[in-house]
Amino acid sequence: MDNITASEIAGLGVGVLLLSATIAAPKIDAFFSSSQRSSLGMCKRCGNIRRLACSRCKGTGFVKEGGLFGINLVDDLYETIGNRESTVKQIACVKCQAKGYFSCPDCSKV
Repeated sequence: MDNITASEIAGLGVGVLLLSATIAAPKIDAFFSSSQRSSLGMCKRCGNIRRLACSRCKGTGFVKEGGLFGINLVDDLYETIGNRESTVKQIACVKCQAKGYFSCPDCSKV
């Protein structure tokens, strides 16, 4: 630790700040969108769409089988770059019964 310069410490500080901002961004976005919806008289959760995307399949109705936590990074990268068919088997999401969404609990109360 004797050879650390002020520039390296500043770089580490900026890196930590950027990482913190990246991690906090979804919660900050959810806060602002919720406040905008309530100021417009809309449902805070769904914005009067009356549906919420499934948290497991992200609204697609299918999840990829295999890989670390269901993620196959190599196949996803090749699919993105080469626009080729995926070799990963997709199975129906059991959480939402392959619909991709749930009814909004706030709107269904009405």
